Amino acid sequence: MWIVSFWIFPVISACMWIAMLAAMFGNWAIQGYPRYVGMEDGQTIAYISDIGAEGLQPLFIAGSAVTVVFLDLSFIAERWLRHAGQLVPNKGWLDKSAAILSILFSIAGAAGLILLSIFDTVNHNRLHGGFLAMFLVAYLVSAILICVEYLRIGIVYRSQHRVLFASFIIKAFFVVVEIALAIAFGICGWHEPHHRNAAAVLEWVIAIVFTFYVLSFVIDLLPSVRTRRHVPQGEKVLGSPHSSQPEMVYEEPLTHDSAGPNANHNAGYYRGVNV
Repeated sequence: MWIVSFWIFPVISACMWIAMLAAMFGNWAIQGYPRYVGMEDGQTIAYISDIGAEGLQPLFIAGSAVTVVFLDLSFIAERWLRHAGQLVPNKGWLDKSAAILSILFSIAGAAGLILLSIFDTVNHNRLHGGFLAMFLVAYLVSAILICVEYLRIGIVYRSQHRVLFASFIIKAFFVVVEIALAIAFGICGWHEPHHRNAAAVLEWVIAIVFTFYVLSFVIDLLPSVRTRRHVPQGEKVLGSPHSSQPEMVYEEPLTHDSAGPNANHNAGYYRGVNV
C-alpha cells in the first residue's frame, strides 16, 4: 500500500509548528510568565518572538525551518502531482501560472520565517519586524494564488471533484481571517503602545490559524494516495495453489474525488509488473 504519501508533508509541518508553539508557551508558563527583555512597558503577555529570543532560539529556528520546508514541499508536491496527472491537472495558463507563483511566494515566506527566527527581536528589532512582514505577506499572497488556481480548476470540474471547492473554501477563509488578524495585529503592535498585550494575543491566534491552513493541504494531496486490493475472486488467474505465478492485484486511488486521469493507470499487475 502507498498509504504514506505526499500528504505526510503538511502533517509533519503542522505537527512541528504546533509542537514548537506549545513548547515555547509551556516554557514561558513554567517559568512563571516572566517579563522578558524584549517586552515593552506595560506588556505582560509575551510575543512568540520574545520567548524565542530568551534561551529558546535554537528551538525557534529549528521548528520554523522544519515547518516551512515541509510546507513548501507540499506546494511543490501538489504542483508535480497535477503535472503528472495524479491529481486533477491545470487547465490553462492562468491556474498554472498561479500555481507556480504560489510556490515562489511560499519560498519567500519560508525565508522570512527562518530569518525572523535568526534575527531576534532583542538584538535586531528592525530586521525582525521586516522579516515578520515578509513572512506574513508572502504566505498570504501564496494562499491567494492557490485560491485562484483552485477556483479556476473547480469551475472546470465543479461536478466531478467537489473536494477542490471544499479546499478553496478553507483556503479562502484562511486568507480573509489572517488578513483581518494581521491588520489588527499591525494596529495594536506598531501604532498603539498600550495595546501590546492585545497584539501578543493576536500573534498567537495568527500562528494557530496558520496551523489549520497547513493541514488543509492534506485534503489536496490525499486523492493521489493509491491502495492495492486483490482482484475479485472470479477474476483471479487460475492455477495450482503451489504455482509460482504471483497473485494479481489492482492498484487504485484511495479516493477518486480530485484524483487525476493517471491516478489508476496501473489498473492491474503482477506484483509490480503491468498487465
